[in-house]
Amino acid sequence: MDEAIPTADLLGQPEREPLPARVRPLSGSSVPASLTLSSGNYVIGAGRDADLVIVDETVSRRHAELTLVPEGVRVNDLGSRNGTYYLGQRIGELTIQLGSRIRVGTVELAIEPHAGALNDLPRSQLAAYHELLGASAKMRQLFAVLQRLEGSLAAVLLEGESGTGKELVARAIHHRSLVQRGPFVAVNCGSLDRALVRSELFGHVRGAFTGATDARGGAFEAAANGSLLLDEIGELPLDVQPILLRALENSTVARVGESQERSVKVRVIAATHQDLSRLVHEGRFREDLYYRLAVVKLELPPLRERAADIELLALHFARELGCAELPRDVLEELTARDWPGNLRELKNALRAFVAIGILTPERRHASPSLLTEALTSHMDFERPYAELKEQLLETFLRLYVEKLLNHTGGNQSAAARISGLERSYFSKIVRRVGKGA
Repeated sequence: MDEAIPTADLLGQPEREPLPARVRPLSGSSVPASLTLSSGNYVIGAGRDADLVIVDETVSRRHAELTLVPEGVRVNDLGSRNGTYYLGQRIGELTIQLGSRIRVGTVELAIEPHAGALNDLPRSQLAAYHELLGASAKMRQLFAVLQRLEGSLAAVLLEGESGTGKELVARAIHHRSLVQRGPFVAVNCGSLDRALVRSELFGHVRGAFTGATDARGGAFEAAANGSLLLDEIGELPLDVQPILLRALENSTVARVGESQERSVKVRVIAATHQDLSRLVHEGRFREDLYYRLAVVKLELPPLRERAADIELLALHFARELGCAELPRDVLEELTARDWPGNLRELKNALRAFVAIGILTPERRHASPSLLTEALTSHMDFERPYAELKEQLLETFLRLYVEKLLNHTGGNQSAAARISGLERSYFSKIVRRVGKGA
């Protein structure tokens, strides 16, 4: 497992091209029925020389020009008689995101990601991508899609069970994108105070509500010219969803208590462990917002579907925790588990092993684990309960302190931070177990 594995950061920057887009009329007829945008400029109009010929009397001969760009599609009206419109406003030149609609004359056009652009990509040859690890077929397929997304700033929706690494994927998308030099801001919509969701996302002015003693920008402003991860997007209150949709459509935000809108360019990545399409069907999530967020939808595989990666991940987590090797029997037990908590549960199991030398029980099964067996072997029923409990706790404490200090290279301040204990109290514990100050 020590041999070098190819990673996206070691192979250099690939050529970055935007995702192809498809333009199709939602009414009337056209030749062809839809137009694929890749590189170059495309003219839409009623004239025979147009790339997309629209048969409608309200459409000029050369009505508008479309150009594929990383942000989506740049629309340039060519002096048409009846105008080009976006969100009801007549435009001259404007860059719009994939998943949007424009109107030329009275004909509405859908501008969508090309359905086949991310389908049937050959598996990546990488076994690591930014901070993501995986040599399994599912992860190599995911890496191939992530590589293809590097030239696009399209909105991405990440779906997957808790603990599958959605934030790591979001950070990888940002790190390898055209806005990598900008900030990466993550907001967990499920942990926000319902009364303060708008303020957290869009900011507020002084006096906008009780406790707003100072003006403050929200997450959108903090992520300007970078990426914003909206984690657990399914928890976003319904009354805030249209405000988010407007921010995405117009690239503007208005702070709570302020009518003035501020221009903010942000690449949005949303994530959820829920089935967002089901929430739409149940009326708990706006359909128009769903389609705006799910321009590109990625399903992250649970750990049980990528068992071939467990040993690789376990060794990686162990090294991060200061453990150079793992016994073969431990690796075999880790590989055999289902991991309902996915990567998060695996890492916590490794933390416990590095700290006390035994694995914690598997969450899903009631069969005896190494931890249960180890505790049972130390139970002397000739001794009182309190005395036996004290001995087990002392044993745990000694092992924990020893492994933690090994992990931090003897740095007690760092060890105290990791343990969540005050520095002075941690020092007392160290002296108590005989490690010295």
